[in-house]
Amino acid sequence: MSGVILGGLEIERVETFAVALPTLRSFGVAGGAVAVAGRPSLRVLVKVSAGGVSGWGEATPIPAWTYETAESIVTTIDRYLAPAVLGRPAWDLDGVAAAFERAVNRGFSIGAPLAKGAVDIALHDLLGRAAGVPVGVLWGARRTERIELGWIVSGQSPAEVGDSVAEGRELGYGAFKVKIGLHDEATDAAVVEAVREHAGAAAPLWVDANQGYTAHAALRMARRLDGLGVTAFEQPLPANDVAGLRRLREVCPIPVALDESLRHPSDLATFVRLEAIDIAIAKVQRNAGLTLSRRLCALAEDCGVQLMGSGLTDSDLGLAASLHLFAAHGIGTPVDLNGRQFVESPYAGPTVRVEGGTAHVPDGPGLGVEVDETVVRRLAVNVLDAGSPKARREGV
Repeated sequence: MSGVILGGLEIERVETFAVALPTLRSFGVAGGAVAVAGRPSLRVLVKVSAGGVSGWGEATPIPAWTYETAESIVTTIDRYLAPAVLGRPAWDLDGVAAAFERAVNRGFSIGAPLAKGAVDIALHDLLGRAAGVPVGVLWGARRTERIELGWIVSGQSPAEVGDSVAEGRELGYGAFKVKIGLHDEATDAAVVEAVREHAGAAAPLWVDANQGYTAHAALRMARRLDGLGVTAFEQPLPANDVAGLRRLREVCPIPVALDESLRHPSDLATFVRLEAIDIAIAKVQRNAGLTLSRRLCALAEDCGVQLMGSGLTDSDLGLAASLHLFAAHGIGTPVDLNGRQFVESPYAGPTVRVEGGTAHVPDGPGLGVEVDETVVRRLAVNVLDAGSPKARREGV
């Protein structure tokens, strides 16, 4: 489509679908379970339509990680965000972000980022499809064609780690991320030591505590891990413990990476000013979509802060959105985009290609994921009525 037609696209409809996706493996973080084998994993897919073109986005409700649930995401989009943007130009991503902040305000930081992010991702997909180009072409930024993925080790005992690492290596993964804060400190350290032993001395290795430690415990853990070649200590303290993170960063022998602390680009500005950050984690859903994620990544680059990449156990729509973002900013370290390790995406036809632990940045229009709406509707569950027969069948 021409730019004139793109400029004339107005948002006509925003639809939400809570879908129950097959779970491949169990997965936990310091806050609790993210995925449970044998039980469906809920994702909220969003379809935005304008001028005969549609785009799709995704939100990943993980109450163990953040405060948004499947129910809150659906109601926030349907009752607050969609009414705020209907009739607006689809290209006006900045205006949509402003409308979202008026509809659900930021408070201390950003408000309802997962819900906002799903709509923002869908708008990027829509614009790319309308123009017939990938999202990176819309941005004029695509510095790499491939992104290396990390294999996640989470919840295993030191004796069980070898099997997990071997499974990842058999699938072609050469980098490993270990979730810590799930055991006592000695066991956490033993798990990381076991991963290093089985992965080999050259394998990239980093750890993520998901806010699970106090400042004193985090420093003790960092000293235990020093010498194992751990490249980053991700989110060791609670997200709002700015003073603690600053003190830790001053004495920590391992670079401190922040994830949950960086919900809005202004959060990153605060940590940079206070010299309380070594590495910024780029995460699309946490930052309410691609629009604000690009601002955060650009700020990190301009401030000389290293960028690493992560996801939220997304299915393929979220995976593709992250790949476009990371490619645009040339993230060269392995990233935690672990959705393929833990959930299936049966709604996706032609989609992201992952080979040997490496994801290829999609070349198709928009996100580059073809969504089969028939399958989406078949997988949909009514999360607002937990007593309904369909909800009971799906384990919701």
